[in-house]
Amino acid sequence: MSLELEHVTKRFGKFTAVDDLSLAIPESEMFGFLGANGAGKTTTFRMILGLLDPSEGSITWNGRRIDYSTSPLIGYLPEERGLYPKLKVKDQIVYLAKLRGMAKQDSLKALDYWLERFKVPEYANKKVEELSKGNQQKIQFITAVIHKPKLLILDEPFSGLDPVNVEQLKEAVLELKESGTTIVFSSHRMEHVEELCEHLCIMQKGRPVVHGSLKEIKRSFGKKNLVIHADYDLNFLANAPGVTKAKQTAEGIQLQISGEETAEKIFMEIASKGFVRKFVLEEPSLNDIFIEKAGASYE
Repeated sequence: MSLELEHVTKRFGKFTAVDDLSLAIPESEMFGFLGANGAGKTTTFRMILGLLDPSEGSITWNGRRIDYSTSPLIGYLPEERGLYPKLKVKDQIVYLAKLRGMAKQDSLKALDYWLERFKVPEYANKKVEELSKGNQQKIQFITAVIHKPKLLILDEPFSGLDPVNVEQLKEAVLELKESGTTIVFSSHRMEHVEELCEHLCIMQKGRPVVHGSLKEIKRSFGKKNLVIHADYDLNFLANAPGVTKAKQTAEGIQLQISGEETAEKIFMEIASKGFVRKFVLEEPSLNDIFIEKAGASYE
């Protein structure tokens, strides 16, 4: 089962929100969707869910168009939370699970599992408005996964959560992936995408500017990061051949360089000058790549 978008375009009047987007998202994988605000991520999700029709192009899940018949297979966590504040958590989950074709007993059993999992079993009989924002988000997440979807779409799932809750949610998402769910998620947080995803797409103004496997994207970026700590001033390295960026730190300098041969030359140069405490050559971070490829519109 894979999710395929072929030449998908979405216009609102004269404004093009998504412009000729083609993607294939493999089964049982986590796919990261990155982009600044207004890049077209949420519009794409709404088209995948069938809430919006594309102006052009096609979207298929396992070769079929997505419609009401496929909705029991899909889970969605929207960026704007949409729970009923006056309803008890239990009543809300049972109602939403029923819309996905679940029997009441099954949904109550699944709810017990998830509340235990998130260490909040006492929330079943609380009204949503009585919960903190972070805990409301956990309940919203449960509504998206209660029916064990085959395809799960998470729009900014970690926004506004403290680090402990982020870890809990991350573990839950990884567990779903291991059990065979295909997960597509958008985030502003590069490190989450880097940690969780094998494939990704970076959107800018409705178009994909980078798309592919994380390993290949890093390899093709070509540049490396070099971190040096030494007991003397390293600022002169900012002008060394092969250095494209330099940033002074409390303990030394961080350089973006064109390749390994540059690192070798720099090492030969500094080794004779004094004691080097740290010399580490790292892959470029996703943040480096994002800023270079989509930086102009990133806010």
